[in-house]
Amino acid sequence: MEDLLSHAAAAGGAVRAEARFASGDGRLRRVPWPRMARELAVEDLPPVRAFPVRRGRRVAPGWWWSATTGRLVHYGFGAMRTQVMLLDQNPQVVALACSPLELVWLAQDGGTVVHAPHLMARLEDGSGVLVDCAGRQGPSRRVAERAPQLAVLAREAGWRYRVAALPSPTEAANVRWLAGYRHPRNGGIRLGEVAAAFARPRPLEEGVRDLGDPAAVWPAVFHALWCGVLRTALERPLHQRSVATRPASPRYTNKPPSER
Repeated sequence: MEDLLSHAAAAGGAVRAEARFASGDGRLRRVPWPRMARELAVEDLPPVRAFPVRRGRRVAPGWWWSATTGRLVHYGFGAMRTQVMLLDQNPQVVALACSPLELVWLAQDGGTVVHAPHLMARLEDGSGVLVDCAGRQGPSRRVAERAPQLAVLAREAGWRYRVAALPSPTEAANVRWLAGYRHPRNGGIRLGEVAAAFARPRPLEEGVRDLGDPAAVWPAVFHALWCGVLRTALERPLHQRSVATRPASPRYTNKPPSER
């Protein structure tokens, strides 16, 4: 996945806004947006509003277990689920949430704009990223029109904003497969052995054969690919002859929360 910061939108001007979020009793609270970004753990908030079930959508609202946080994340639709998966794999991300807030500001024509970004991610440097999800046909007209203002609001709070395009079908399928091995139990104490076996680039099946029983080794290899201990070209179909290697500075971030 590309660097989140490289997708930050650029826009000029200032936009004043308030943020709304769901409190513990289920009521909406309203605070100035910069204050919320500065003082609240936005990643711990539930969705600001319930996700509707829409006829014709292939994916209904559901839950994703996050290897990054060890918690369930409630998503609203298919493109959101895909982006949650990609954020969960991204080593820059330390926490994430779906639609934990909505922003309200005045448009130039005097009308009120209310927008709930689809996702929020907390990065390892402490800053936040607001994300809207584009579908197969690109971002909706609503998202495209509001993106410049959202970029300004995010920047004023020291955050970033981006519109996330869907990955290629091949990359999405590969990451979805690896996500099935995202739980740390699949890596265990074998991650060091796996990394050593791929100190130089080699086909996956060769490294697995050297490590022992394939039934026991493949889950650890897939987990290593998920969490960055190993790297391979995920834009190509993943198979036993795919060439993988240990990166120069592997970053294993998907540990149980108690070990972070």
